Amino acid sequence: MGILHNQKLSTPVRRVLRKNMPEPERRLWYFIRKKQLNGYRFRRQQSFGRYVVDFYSAEAHLAIELDGDSHYTDEAQAYDTERTEYLNNCGINVLRFTNTEIINNIDGVLSDIASNLPPSPPSP
Repeated sequence: MGILHNQKLSTPVRRVLRKNMPEPERRLWYFIRKKQLNGYRFRRQQSFGRYVVDFYSAEAHLAIELDGDSHYTDEAQAYDTERTEYLNNCGINVLRFTNTEIINNIDGVLSDIASNLPPSPPSP
């Protein structure tokens, strides 16, 4: 299956999302940017098809999604399930965390992310 990622049409949307990151996203980004987590590079607001994920490591084929209050409606959960299924079919593993987990248990979140990364990052 061909993955369409970071299409030019999604650039303005991704740019706005990066500029307006909620506090939990900013907090997690502080810990995973610049290859700080086991040497893996993460990008913010990466798009795949019609979906945009909060964080993505191409080397690990790992997407990280943060769920705020808007994700708890039946409609939002159905959308998230559809998006996760699409990404899984593209060979991308998806980890989901609540905003509360990020704020109250960042060490546990980072440990969970690290346990889902391959043992060593690819050579530069």
